[in-house]
Amino acid sequence: MNSNLNRVHLNGLRAVESVARGGSLVKAAEELGVSVSAVSQQITRTERQLGRAIFRRSGSGLVLTAFGVTFTARLTAGFQEISRAVTLADEANSKMLVVSVAPAFASRFLVPRLARFNQRFPDLKLRIDASTGLVDLDHSDVDLAIRMGDGKWPGVRAELLLAQEVFPVCAPALASRLKSPCDIAQLPVIADESTMISWERWFEAAGLRPYPILPAGPAFTDPILGIDAAIAGQGVALAWQLLSADALADGRLVAPFGITVASGLGYYLVTSATERPPRKVRDFSGWLSEEIAATMARFGSA
Repeated sequence: MNSNLNRVHLNGLRAVESVARGGSLVKAAEELGVSVSAVSQQITRTERQLGRAIFRRSGSGLVLTAFGVTFTARLTAGFQEISRAVTLADEANSKMLVVSVAPAFASRFLVPRLARFNQRFPDLKLRIDASTGLVDLDHSDVDLAIRMGDGKWPGVRAELLLAQEVFPVCAPALASRLKSPCDIAQLPVIADESTMISWERWFEAAGLRPYPILPAGPAFTDPILGIDAAIAGQGVALAWQLLSADALADGRLVAPFGITVASGLGYYLVTSATERPPRKVRDFSGWLSEEIAATMARFGSA
């Protein structure tokens, strides 16, 4: 079968089938997006490759030969099957949503809430691509990304989900020892080596300048581990809302002073700048915004 197919160009077969189905060169040219002469040349080339006449030329146009009737009927059936195969791929793609997200956000915020997403959109299959790099959305299978930053990434559309603020957090047992912001200097301070904001800005917001010298506590390159260390009572850490909101809500962490400082950064939903987001991306975006709003409502009460 493969050797037979190698004898004939696919574009020629498409031209033959389109003319037979539509009844004219003009209609075929419009369907295929080429000129009438190009369609005519494809038909002539295909007949030469097959060694059989598919059409009979007449003053009124092209008329199928007896061979042409049988041949094009099978072509039509074949192209219909190909179309169904492509549709299957499109349907599978429409039901798969690939989200690129940093591991910290995925672990502390997204994953605990996915059951509600799956319940609302049972036909969508979600795949999480845990990565800190901004992927090329136009040349990958990733549908959207969630990123922390200033939103100024080239070649993408960035929609702010939540402007990030920072504040100290610690375990309840340590919070009882903190009467004023300067008391933080009496406790181990957990360092996040990958953070984009310093304690200095928070102390300025708390009215302390110069800020006290802070004792060194455990240091981590991953913000998740810093939050875990704070929950375990190993010191005081600077936290972001969405990474600490659940632990604050259930009492594993305390924000002892209620003083926050804007970081100038935020979590953004990032999509391709060249394509309109498909329905599955819009569904996820709407759901995520609702979850963030609900979380921040609980965060405020916590």
